[in-house]
Amino acid sequence: VQLVESGGGSVQAGGSLRLSCAASGADFSRVSMGWFRQVPGKAREGVPRIHTGGGRLYYAGSVAGRFSISQDNVKNTMYLQMNNLKPEDAGLYYCATDLTGGACYAPFTTSGFPYWGQGTQVTVS
Repeated sequence: VQLVESGGGSVQAGGSLRLSCAASGADFSRVSMGWFRQVPGKAREGVPRIHTGGGRLYYAGSVAGRFSISQDNVKNTMYLQMNNLKPEDAGLYYCATDLTGGACYAPFTTSGFPYWGQGTQVTVS
């Protein structure tokens, strides 16, 4: 299983970025996929997640209304559209999957996701 994030960068507060997560090496048609953010000194926290079979969308309260997760099942790619970015949104963003779909029916924590990308950095000034 390989997950490759891209799209990070540096933006000013109020700006937008779109992150991508290209997945390969497995059948991603009915799995949980999520985006997590990590900043130095803090635990990795879930941002949004989605079930690729449809539904089970979840957004952390801090990003609801500003971030949008989506998927392209043909390209096996997940996206995170981030609008109205704030300095507190900065961090290393990881995409992750469980390959079972079960993580979308459990609390949104890192323990439900065994497969991870390498991360892409988002800086907001």
